Amino acid sequence: MTFCAIDFGTSNSALAYPRAGRLALAELEPGFSTMPTAVFYAAGEARCHYGRAAVAAYVDGVEGRLMRSLKSILGSDLMEESTEIASGRNVRYLDVVTGYLQHMREVAQRESGSPLRRAVFGRPVYFVDDDRVRDARAQETLARAARAAGFETIEFEFEPIAAARDFESRARQETLVLVADIGGGTSDFSLVRVGPRRRHAADRRGDILANHGVHVAGTDFDRAVNLAAILPLAGHRSRTPQGREVPSSIYFDLATWHLINTTYAPGRVVEMRRMRPTYADATMHARLLSILGRRLGHQLAARAEQAKIDVAERGSARIDLCAVEARLTATLDAARQHAALEANFERIVAAARETVRRAQLTDGRVQALYFTGGSTGLQTLTARIARQFPGAGAVYGNRSRVW
Repeated sequence: MTFCAIDFGTSNSALAYPRAGRLALAELEPGFSTMPTAVFYAAGEARCHYGRAAVAAYVDGVEGRLMRSLKSILGSDLMEESTEIASGRNVRYLDVVTGYLQHMREVAQRESGSPLRRAVFGRPVYFVDDDRVRDARAQETLARAARAAGFETIEFEFEPIAAARDFESRARQETLVLVADIGGGTSDFSLVRVGPRRRHAADRRGDILANHGVHVAGTDFDRAVNLAAILPLAGHRSRTPQGREVPSSIYFDLATWHLINTTYAPGRVVEMRRMRPTYADATMHARLLSILGRRLGHQLAARAEQAKIDVAERGSARIDLCAVEARLTATLDAARQHAALEANFERIVAAARETVRRAQLTDGRVQALYFTGGSTGLQTLTARIARQFPGAGAVYGNRSRVW
């Protein structure tokens, strides 16, 4: 039975299968081995668009519904519910995930020339923080979607454990490594004993000293940037005529990928129109209505993500918001981004230290740090984690890896 390894990620996904004696990444899109975890349902079309084609259709203004960050709602009651996608059509969230996995499988099968019936999925240490029932439900939901997509045998492996194996393939001596897997939806840590004498052992359970993680990562960073730099220009944290802050729930939903579409509901738009007297600054209210009326929430979320990257790489970002209002721009610098992300960074750093404590070891015992996942591109975050373990050398894995 031909098998494959799947990284179903919050932001991007990938699939690897055996080829010429080793695992090779499938070309899920022309020239790309990773594909955005995005689905677009175009009005009047029976077929879906996936990955970059889905994002492009939305950006080009095609009428329809873009869906992203689906991994974030695994384990929630939403997975069994239906949502309107276009022209009165409805689809279950579970079926959206199934369709995406089925598309990945079909593309990889055409490339490999063999049916893929067994899948080994990476999974975060916790799909859901501090709720074992919902965490177990999240894994089972993903397994159900995989079976519906055509996979007959489904297994799971902790994503940071798989990353430790990659580190071990290059290790020359026994090492105690803390794997930090920080992606789009979760930040996971594993303390693992690796070494050349251990890599071929069939049972490695004794080498996994501790696992821990939090449901905080890249999409949370994007939301924080959006709330700090973009949405204040549409009234977030602005004032009422009496000097109080205007209600914030609409802004939090606009900044959260899987909730953005709920802000476009007719009843909610009517409610926001009626809130005009609540805003001391009429311009702020008008911009908010422009975002809702023109359905710009996903575009703003994408701008926030790019701004986060620009600040990390260049130190500052200029954010074009002319779609909201002519000549409107926002700016973001490193200091403001740091302030916006401080609370998220603190939770992630605390999770790293808690992992070591769960192994009943001191921070000084950690000999190496292995960083993997797209959000490790934020050097302010990785440097902050590294400072907690001054005796550990830092190694960077593939930020877009499939294990």
